[in-house]
Amino acid sequence: MLLIIGTIRLPPDKFEEAKAAMERMISGSRAEDGCLEYSYARDVLDAGMIRVTEVWRDRPALDAHFRSPHIAEWRSSWPALGIGERNLLLYEAGESMPT
Repeated sequence: MLLIIGTIRLPPDKFEEAKAAMERMISGSRAEDGCLEYSYARDVLDAGMIRVTEVWRDRPALDAHFRSPHIAEWRSSWPALGIGERNLLLYEAGESMPT
């Protein structure tokens, strides 16, 4: 299992404009084979910070995701939305366990 955890930053006044693009990205990603979880969350204390959480079955599923049309559309929208700072890290994980 692969986890992508991190943040992206956008100007807070662009959030409403970015919301539709984020919704398309989330919906498209969640529909992909091998996507176990995909979410964006706005930070409560920092309105310009979006927290990203992705869980993928394996590397082939993640590689297919990187080639998907919705990720290309999402990335092409970044300049207009002021998205410049990305801090996403990939982790390999074993089976999940309850805490």
